[in-house]
Amino acid sequence: MAFYVYLLASKRNGTLYVGHTDDLAERIWKHKTKALGGFTAKYDVDKLVWYETHETRESAFVRERQIKKWNRLWKIELIERDNPSWNDLYDSLA
Repeated sequence: MAFYVYLLASKRNGTLYVGHTDDLAERIWKHKTKALGGFTAKYDVDKLVWYETHETRESAFVRERQIKKWNRLWKIELIERDNPSWNDLYDSLA
């Protein structure tokens, strides 16, 4: 089983959200359909712009907490290192 840390954006350089999950495709679908409510639904943050895989739930959780403490510029640099066009990566998960 794999675990994931992910970043969502409302648009390029828009509102950002970081989370972790063990089922990335399902979790992003829930964000897109606003099934989870909360912050991402309120601010329309549903574009998967970055993610990484972890072997354990604990390592994914630790990494999520680390990224949440980062300043905005570091998060943008992380996204743009792998996804300079801020493409929605959701369709590539299937």
